[in-house]
Amino acid sequence: MTLQFTIPEMKGYLSEVFPQVEGMFGIERMDEDLLVMRLITGDQHLRPGGTVSGPSMFALADVAAYVATLARIGRQALTVTTHCSIDFMRKPASGCDLLAEARLLKLGRSLSVTDVLLYSEGSREAVAHASLTYAIPPRR
Repeated sequence: MTLQFTIPEMKGYLSEVFPQVEGMFGIERMDEDLLVMRLITGDQHLRPGGTVSGPSMFALADVAAYVATLARIGRQALTVTTHCSIDFMRKPASGCDLLAEARLLKLGRSLSVTDVLLYSEGSREAVAHASLTYAIPPRR
């Protein structure tokens, strides 16, 4: 399925419908095969010990799956997470942004399923793996 947004259009749409995350995430790549999203880490994302917290990693995986889905279905802001399973596999590197690689596995009329791998910037060892399902509202 062809993309419904360019990266600048998607950034603008997210600012419009999801302003609370503005400045927290960046889109590095968005094409038919892969979405790469960045969590721009700050002190608010850290846990004791100085690494990125689990809730922040979940947020990155969730927003990446949302964007991967919207990129294909268009302006459907009320698309919502219905399921997430996440495995935290290793501690993220200190002082690094996190990158999410999101691949849409299935896109139906009412559900999308996305696979997301999270990495510390500069490393190819995944720190977490998530599988997310999104419910897509009926088109009117």
